[in-house]
Amino acid sequence: MTFENHTVEKIGGTSMSRLDELVENLFKRDNEDKIYNRVFVVSAFGGITNLLLEHKKSDEPGVYARFANDEDDHGWLDALSTVAQGMRDAHKAVLHNPADLSDADDFVRERVEGVRNCLIDLQRLCSYGHFRLSQHMMLTREMLSGLGESHSAYVTTLALRREGINARFVDLSGWRDEREMTLDERINDALGDVDVATELPIVTGYAQCAEGLMAEYDRGYSEVTFSRIAALTGAREAIIHKEFHLSSADPNLVDGDVRKLGHTNYDVADQLSNMGMEAIHPKAAKTLRQADVPLRVTNAFEPHDPGTLIDDQPAETPGAEIVTGLNVHALEVFEQDMVGVKGYDAKILDVLTRHGIRIVSKTSNANTITHYVDAPLRDLRKVEADLNKAYPSAELTLQPLAIAAVIGRDLTGVSVLGEGLKALAAADVKVKAAQQTTRSVDVQFIVPRESLAASISALHGALIPSAQVADLKPGKKAA
Repeated sequence: MTFENHTVEKIGGTSMSRLDELVENLFKRDNEDKIYNRVFVVSAFGGITNLLLEHKKSDEPGVYARFANDEDDHGWLDALSTVAQGMRDAHKAVLHNPADLSDADDFVRERVEGVRNCLIDLQRLCSYGHFRLSQHMMLTREMLSGLGESHSAYVTTLALRREGINARFVDLSGWRDEREMTLDERINDALGDVDVATELPIVTGYAQCAEGLMAEYDRGYSEVTFSRIAALTGAREAIIHKEFHLSSADPNLVDGDVRKLGHTNYDVADQLSNMGMEAIHPKAAKTLRQADVPLRVTNAFEPHDPGTLIDDQPAETPGAEIVTGLNVHALEVFEQDMVGVKGYDAKILDVLTRHGIRIVSKTSNANTITHYVDAPLRDLRKVEADLNKAYPSAELTLQPLAIAAVIGRDLTGVSVLGEGLKALAAADVKVKAAQQTTRSVDVQFIVPRESLAASISALHGALIPSAQVADLKPGKKAA
């Protein structure tokens, strides 16, 4: 590999669907020297991974879910045909040359037919008693995931070559590759003969490897691939291109202006991830942090704006930086017998872990333990049933609430808790609970769900200095 003074950059699926704009705003540069010395890691076009797996928000089944659950072939076969049409629609929207469109159609046909034949063979194999389909489902999920990223990377390469850029399609998906490799080996093998000074590598966000990215990271795998490439190649910076700036609040929720963060650190990035507002997957952030690679989050469609730098530097002065929120359920266990009992909540944690429930926050006192969790209600009903069996004399309550969080690199001495409670009271928000940790990087206010937007607006108005804000509503640039 010939890598020196380069950046590794990632583009998300929603932005990829505007590839024709990205070609003009991001890939092409006024000075040809600035085109290269960059590595791009791309996600699938918007909506394609939902069709391949399941919808990220609604859980509507895609190919994977139908293949796992359908009693006949028609469900997943029809879903795979929908994927093929979705891919064709995606590249028709961004490719304009007939030859490129034909190449992209051929690519989709070859990959989709390959997946179709593989899944039919797997079903046939598992019709024998010695083989169980359940043992192969994670590998099936991995193969399907790679299909979306391979398509988008190939289409991006076609579009860039048409513009005279020496782009190179780098497929980490392991398609028809019988070799067993670790993630690092897969990356080194694929990038081994790349010269980033003269080539622009377009790399798939999914990487097939012995570790199995889906098993640990599920749909956060593209950022893990991205961060590992940056760490292995010694990137000068890792850059994530989004459709918006990382700002002090959602502009659609705040009554007033918000500001671009500009500079923050990995502690804040971790807190944002915990609140479901990922600047980057926490495992990917850890990789960059350990490799001493700074992260930059930019607006993909404002290429001259430096965006927000995320590194390990502390804040120059204490202060709140961002206000965000998340809908949660409060799972409360009350029992007088827990007073003085060590490890009383171990069984609660075991049940939550077994059902794959994500814990956002937790509080406890002498006889009550409350977990604020981010999970569908149907899964929490199963948890509730198991806990009722484990603690027959306890009182369990499950309540839909929300967390409004104020986050900053250093909140020491800012009185976020007190000022926040005053602001929420003035906005007529009835706070259910509030908490601040000793690390002083976030303060959480538990509020009714219907009050979340009002809470974020009130907290932002009270705690983000007005002199620092800039209008970042759609169509406006950061100051």
